[in-house]
Formats: sequence, C-alpha cells, structure tokens
Amino acid sequence: MSRVRICPSILSFPPDNYAAALSQLHEAGSDWIHLDVMDGQFVPPITFGAELARAAVQAGPSPVEAHLMTLTPERHFDAFIAAGCRRIIFHAEAAPHSHRLCQQLRAAGIEAGVAINPGTPVEALRPLLAVMDLALIMTVNPGWGGQALIEECLDKAAKLRALAPDLAIQVDGGIDGSSARRAWEAGATDLVSGSWLTKAGVREGIAAMRQACA
Repeated sequence: MSRVRICPSILSFPPDNYAAALSQLHEAGSDWIHLDVMDGQFVPPITFGAELARAAVQAGPSPVEAHLMTLTPERHFDAFIAAGCRRIIFHAEAAPHSHRLCQQLRAAGIEAGVAINPGTPVEALRPLLAVMDLALIMTVNPGWGGQALIEECLDKAAKLRALAPDLAIQVDGGIDGSSARRAWEAGATDLVSGSWLTKAGVREGIAAMRQACA
C-alpha cells in the first residue's frame, strides 16, 4: 500500500489567524492543504472563498485543494484555479454533469475530485472513474467540523477500492490518530483532519497519523 497523504483542513483553525495556521500546516509537511468552501446553500454554513486559497498557496510549498461544498460548483472553478489550487473537489450530488466537469478541470491542468455524502452510494462514482483523479468519501455529513466518524462510511471506501485499485481515495470527517489507521486499511490514501489537529498540535498530529499508517 502506498504512503498515506495527510491533508489538514483549515476549517477548524481560528479564522482571525489563518495566516499563522497556514504557516504551521506548510512547515509541518502537509501533503495537501484542504479548504472547505461552503456556500450556505448546499450546506448551511458559509466559510471562505478564493482569496483564502490564494493566501494558502502563497504561504508555502504544500499544494492546495478546494473542496467545493456548493451548488453549481462550476461557477467557482475559474476563481480557485486562478488562486493557484492544484486540485478541485466538487460534490456529485450538486453536479448533474459531473463527467463533463471532471473533463473541464483536467483540460485546465487541474486534478478533478468528486465527493459523495454519507447517504450517497459508491455506485454514483462508477461512471466517473475514467475521468477523475480522486474520490472523496465523506465520513460525516458535511457542513461542520468536529463531528464523530460514521464508521459505515469506511465500508464505502473499501468498496470503492475494490472497484478502482489505483484511484486516490480521500476520507473527510472524524479522522484522528485513532481512526486514521482504520481509514487507511479500508483503502483511503488521503486523510483530511481538522479539529483533532488543533487539539493534538499540527506537527505532532500529522506525525501521529503517519505513524498510525506506517
């Protein structure tokens, strides 16, 4: 199994000091920096936009990915591409033309990721396997950090791994030093963690997750 990739989410860090948090995440060797972009429609909260993505890109060497928890995600592609994001993830539930949107991102030189909520079956991703670079299995219902892992969602990661042995599979929600190993063994390659890292310490938490998956 390939080396696990740790993708810290900025969502749970104090919003009045994102600059310091971004510096910590870059310095700790994050494999990706994960931005949870919420529009107040697809999910109730509203978070941030492409300007934070630009600041994240400029803050250090780790690549930045935008997780668009938004309706009509394609309306935001250009802004996040211009900000320097190297991967954009949108939700299958919000995009009836997911196949075309994956093609659009790839044509722009951007990795295409497709997310599914806990209530959406893995079969929704099957028609997209040839055109996406990453699948995101939400292991909590999206919208808020700090939720407990829905264990059944790890079964979806295992099912998707059986369908696509080489696909990058990301899990997001309730991932910490304890659940990281279970997610990795289920087939996840990319682990998103936010609120737990704010408590464990960025450098210490990332190291603990890597060790758990060693």
